[in-house]
Amino acid sequence: MKIGFLVNPVAGMGGKVALKGTDGEEILRRAIELGAVPEANSRAETALAIFREAALHHQFYTAAGEMGGRLLSENGLVHKTVFEPSKKTTSDDTKKSVSLMLEAGAEAIIFAGGDGTARDVCSIVGDRIPVIGIPAGVKIHSAVYAKRPKDAGTLVKNLLLGKVKRFVLAEVMDLDEDAFRKNIVNARLYGYMRVPDDREFMQNRKSGSTGSDESESMDVAAYVVKSMNDDEIYLIGSGSTTYSILQGLGINGTLLGVDAVLNRKLAGKDLTESDIKNILSGLEKEKRHLVITVIGGQGHIFGRGNQQLSPDVIRMIPKENITVIANSSKMSALFGKNLIADTGDTVLDEELKGYIPVITGFSKKIMAKVG
Repeated sequence: MKIGFLVNPVAGMGGKVALKGTDGEEILRRAIELGAVPEANSRAETALAIFREAALHHQFYTAAGEMGGRLLSENGLVHKTVFEPSKKTTSDDTKKSVSLMLEAGAEAIIFAGGDGTARDVCSIVGDRIPVIGIPAGVKIHSAVYAKRPKDAGTLVKNLLLGKVKRFVLAEVMDLDEDAFRKNIVNARLYGYMRVPDDREFMQNRKSGSTGSDESESMDVAAYVVKSMNDDEIYLIGSGSTTYSILQGLGINGTLLGVDAVLNRKLAGKDLTESDIKNILSGLEKEKRHLVITVIGGQGHIFGRGNQQLSPDVIRMIPKENITVIANSSKMSALFGKNLIADTGDTVLDEELKGYIPVITGFSKKIMAKVG
């Protein structure tokens, strides 16, 4: 096969520094100033390690350097460079690269990035040839991505071996990041691309909440607040379900960030990874807590919109002190599928596997499997 391979090297850099994304030159500059480091190539390499052997006798087309060429060279894969990106890669670099891959005869496009990257790829490819997205962004609402980088690797491997027989159209969604940073979720459909018809490895699009969900969230919040201990820190993850806890406490927190609560008062707002480490280091480990929710329609508990909760941060909190909350309708909509931890650390992802309680109401819990 002739395969296009693309990495958006700046995708996901805004996550750990609480910038909710990296769309735009100014936001990228701020992310770098806050200490953000590129991670997209690392996630792409996780996928590549799985499909490398199957790819040895196939032809790849890519952009030079950090946009894909370096990884293919280091892994000994036959490739042709079709584009030399600018020093500071942009959306236009992604579009031009993909356009040249199509001209070269690419039969499928493999790309690593987030929703902005998917949107750029879609603007050129549409539904003409199959794509597989390697998740490397902050939000990733689109259904063109695999659940985890290693799942993307398995999908690419199956594609190269001729085992993928069916494809479906999947939504390309993106958020208005400026509104997102103001606690406003404004998602828009930008088109559809063809992806493998594989519910085991491909993620669904993110689903929203309903009015009845919001009512149930308040019951969940009341139970969590009642369970809080004095002189212990509670990190409250992003999402409308967890935000209900802040509302129940009368705290003006962040809907789409990570906040800290101590003695039922705000101890830190919209925290970066570094901020969280500093706050946690001041308390004994058993007094550190984390409350997170499940991404509707997808099942992720880590790795989607909460990259501030890095592997280092998660390891600072006892596993028994990580509380997962979700509306019962959100859990039912997953149809018994596993919850997903995509922390970026495969060892930690393995450690987080197993059955956990998920709080779905006041004193109501169900057992769910992290797999």
